[in-house]
Amino acid sequence: MNEFLRQVPLFSGLDDYALERLVAMSHEIRLNPGEYLMREGEIGDAMYVTLEGTMQVRKTVDETEIVLAERGPGEVLGEMSVLDQSPRVASVIALTPVRALVIDQETFMALIDWSPTAARSILRMFAQRIRSMQATLQQREKMASLGTLAAGIAHELNNPAAAVKRGVSQLRQDLGRVEELTIQLDGLEVNAEQRAALKTLRSEIDDSVQNVQALDAITRSDLEARIQDWLEMRGIAEPWEVAPRLVALGFNGEKLQALDARFDEGTFPLVIEWAAARGSGVSVLAEIADSAERISGIVKAIKEYSYLDQAPLQEVDVHDGLENTLTILRHKWKQGITINRNYARGLPKIEAYASELNQVWTNIIDNAIDALKGEGELTLCTYGEPDHLCIEICDNGPGIKPEFLPRLFDAFFTTKPVGQGTGLGLHISYNIIVLKHHGRLTVTSKPGYTCFKIALPFQQSR
Repeated sequence: MNEFLRQVPLFSGLDDYALERLVAMSHEIRLNPGEYLMREGEIGDAMYVTLEGTMQVRKTVDETEIVLAERGPGEVLGEMSVLDQSPRVASVIALTPVRALVIDQETFMALIDWSPTAARSILRMFAQRIRSMQATLQQREKMASLGTLAAGIAHELNNPAAAVKRGVSQLRQDLGRVEELTIQLDGLEVNAEQRAALKTLRSEIDDSVQNVQALDAITRSDLEARIQDWLEMRGIAEPWEVAPRLVALGFNGEKLQALDARFDEGTFPLVIEWAAARGSGVSVLAEIADSAERISGIVKAIKEYSYLDQAPLQEVDVHDGLENTLTILRHKWKQGITINRNYARGLPKIEAYASELNQVWTNIIDNAIDALKGEGELTLCTYGEPDHLCIEICDNGPGIKPEFLPRLFDAFFTTKPVGQGTGLGLHISYNIIVLKHHGRLTVTSKPGYTCFKIALPFQQSR
């Protein structure tokens, strides 16, 4: 045992007496394949040295276990949580029959006192383990974020795309009906005054789409019912379909009566049906145009969000980044969350790594939306300081527990249940703001109020 442990870097600096004491104060355990040596989230009270067999290090992310590493004979496990009795950041499971040495916290701390070499080895091991775990989880975090954004973008694009598809189908029907009714109208004998009235009516229909009057639901319903009754009395076919179309075009009783006075009983129904069909077609065209513009806006927001084909360090308007982030996350907040914008639009642009700032906005805004659970207010505020531009992202959710605040930006720390989140989002955000942009990132929280404040210098030192 002693010779085996001396080959482990952590114990290589121990003299024979210290090594014997370590073995005497420790004990062995055995695991069968599939048994857990430790579980994520448990408080660490011991570290382990693998004597025989192979174990796998796993971490649960979004309810899915991912493999971080495999550890064989001579590997040390669990030392990171023993120093401060913190929760385990990962689980370890036996892949083969395993024999391991258990070193409790008291013995572990004595080991550090006995050997400066052991202390240095532990620091090196900490650094390697953290770098390895961060690299794996950051890649996972990026992929998860990409998946979330892709799902959100797909959701946002689906609505206008579906509207375009429905509109094209409806427009095909309306155009066919307008063509049919136009041929019938051309076959009627109408005088010059009536023909002028038809021309005016066509212009009014085309213009009404741009100047449609907004009506509340009750007023619209009452007006449709009155017009439907009036149309039925005039023998108009399918008045229940024609009436809503006429109301949408701004028709009222007075306007219909004026038209009725210009045309005889044989012509008037045809004129009304033609007006309704043409109006429907024009309205559908406007809806298609609006939907296409919405799609174009989403694509523009995505391109600006990712800063494709642009230099990493550039002049940035933070308001554009915040708005693009809101656009991409719109599917998560549009149902019950109110967005308040208190922007100081006159602020100068800042020199920054734009795509990485957008990662910060996404992490913080997404967390705030999750905290609000579908209802509440999210407030975005910008203002200037002498040398910094400040951004505040605040919500009126339940707040963060006071005991969590000091560790909020620590790697792997999360207020979410085990398996939900990697605990790296705010840590990455802190590094981007503080280390890369030489700014400040702080948080204030109490029940009903949480506010992240970011301060970014206007210029980056080169």
